[in-house]
Amino acid sequence: MIFAVICNDKPNHLDLRMATRPPHVEWLNGLNANGTLKIGGPFLDANGKPCGSMLLIAAETLEDAKAIAAEDPYAKAGLFETVDIRPYNWVFNNPEA
Repeated sequence: MIFAVICNDKPNHLDLRMATRPPHVEWLNGLNANGTLKIGGPFLDANGKPCGSMLLIAAETLEDAKAIAAEDPYAKAGLFETVDIRPYNWVFNNPEA
């Protein structure tokens, strides 16, 4: 099953995001290599600066998706104000469909 992981950064935490970016990208590369990561990238604010994240990940259950998301170095660093994880039906432009 596919899950959308929608994360909003805490206000004024761009420095923490940038400092934590290298391990975050390494973690994403691992998810990508094992087929878990389907889509990923940041949300941008009005100035074009990252202010959150959106991932589509493959997981067996919601609990598994939550466990995967909890391993994100951004989450471990306390970057996110909110994290919402929902089942997602990737209908259009899904390369696996």
